[in-house]
Amino acid sequence: MVVTQDLIYEVLRKVQTDVSSLKDNLRELRQDNVSIRNHLHMLQGDVNNVHGTVGQIVDRLERIENRLDLREFAEAQARFEPHP
Repeated sequence: MVVTQDLIYEVLRKVQTDVSSLKDNLRELRQDNVSIRNHLHMLQGDVNNVHGTVGQIVDRLERIENRLDLREFAEAQARFEPHP
């Protein structure tokens, strides 16, 4: 097989086309990666908000339970106190 300049030129053009295609694909992958990272940051923010809301609900529930315990205690005392 005789290697000519035309054959080398064809091979180099094919390599150049392949490299260009790889660069385009890499650019798309980078854009996808940035998009995924942005979505993950948004999800983390949502999880943080939910965590904060759950914490507030737990605090409110504890206050409600404390009030109910006090009310139940007062009702129980009222039942056992002598009436005049």
